[in-house]
Amino acid sequence: MNDRQKQLLSAIVELYNETAIPVGSQALVNRYDFKVSSATLRSDMAILEEEGYLYQPHVSAGRIPTDVGYRIYVEEMMRDQDLSRDDQRHLQTELLTLKAKHMRLGRSTAKLLSALSGNLAVSGILRKPARNTSDGTEDIGVDEFYDFGMKELIEKPEFKEIDELCRLVETLDSLDEQVDGIMLKLKDDETRIFIGSENPITGINNCSMIVAPYQTGEGRGILAIIGPKRMDYAKNKSLIEYMKKLLSSSSIVMVLLVSLS
Repeated sequence: MNDRQKQLLSAIVELYNETAIPVGSQALVNRYDFKVSSATLRSDMAILEEEGYLYQPHVSAGRIPTDVGYRIYVEEMMRDQDLSRDDQRHLQTELLTLKAKHMRLGRSTAKLLSALSGNLAVSGILRKPARNTSDGTEDIGVDEFYDFGMKELIEKPEFKEIDELCRLVETLDSLDEQVDGIMLKLKDDETRIFIGSENPITGINNCSMIVAPYQTGEGRGILAIIGPKRMDYAKNKSLIEYMKKLLSSSSIVMVLLVSLS
């Protein structure tokens, strides 16, 4: 993949993420300054399709990134994005208010992440491994598990087909039963991005998930954002990592007060 083709793939990912419409060469010419003709762009798009980074859902349609295309974008083209100051203050203020009221943070954390990401968010606290299962793996178990934003997720254009929607809802309805399997794939303090078929949750290949563990005095926690593959990866990763930083603090009130000052 040459430099122009890398720029082209990045542009297609960004434009498709924004519009949810397969991207054609004319849309790219209108939006970006590639300094080449639309015919040259079509030729490059055909090459990217042959190499597995794009696919064409219909003969007359534009192109859509594949899972491999999204993976290359996330690893090589996406720049890390700091959470906006407004979003930081919103999270800080809400968490400080909840802590002052001695309320459990799980459901509210999921609600905040869902509101800021526009996707399904998950928050859970896991108890320490209690026993070994028959296959030798550790049974982690879930003390608290909350998800919020199913309505926002199923309203995405990707899930307008009833079969796709039913499969998604059925899978996510038992999400709490799959948490321990997800946790086994995570290293301490690691934020992972699973794209499409990489997803450790079977049955949601049309989704991506950004997930991270964190540690509190109550036990090991998990945070996740689940959305369509065309989600805003940079923003959602920054949301997860900032929330993890707040929740992992040994003295969350002190950190919040310092951050707000």
